[in-house]
Amino acid sequence: MSRRFEDRAEAGRMLAAMLSAYASRPDAIVLALPRGGVPVGFEVAVALGLPLDVFLVRKLGVPGHEELAMGAIATGGVRVLNDDVVTPLGIGAGTIDRVAASEQQELERREIAYRDGRPRPEVLGRTVILVDDGLATGSTMLVAIRALRMQQPARIVVAVPTAAPSVCGELGHEADEIICAITPEPFYAVGLWYDDFSETTDDEVRTLLQTALRRSTASEPEVRA
Repeated sequence: MSRRFEDRAEAGRMLAAMLSAYASRPDAIVLALPRGGVPVGFEVAVALGLPLDVFLVRKLGVPGHEELAMGAIATGGVRVLNDDVVTPLGIGAGTIDRVAASEQQELERREIAYRDGRPRPEVLGRTVILVDDGLATGSTMLVAIRALRMQQPARIVVAVPTAAPSVCGELGHEADEIICAITPEPFYAVGLWYDDFSETTDDEVRTLLQTALRRSTASEPEVRA
């Protein structure tokens, strides 16, 4: 199957149908990678009746060629380097540290902006459904998986609407389960598989998280004294 999605919301609804086994599970939570993964994760969380939060990852771009990832950092202080880029280019530790420090500031800014003071979700012993809008190289998702492992969830399920076939296969060795709704060949880029792939804004992320929180709170059983 190599169809295009109308937008991230439609992609999320399709993905949710493939994750129905996790519906209403008290131990499960959906964590989306901002920003593009949040509209997808929102639809998954709503359809499955699960809480939604974000898991932050920042790419470390090569100075002067920022689109080329030499690694990434994630919530929890995890850093993963891409040796296939770092070694041939002779990138020193000082350069990596400077870029990482800058990206750490942006990661922390987003933590504050998106959570409105809410603490990070507890994932110890839980099933985490890790969602993004697609996987091209998989480097960002790889960092997210490894960072989550440090928090000892019971299970990590990676779920994306579209991915390069090879990347879907490779990440299957890192996650406990991986669901890629469509794996077109040739793949080229995530955005090619959406009619509307417009950039998700910080405001949209905040609105979706707040809406999901209200829905989750409203569905909790009332506790009587």
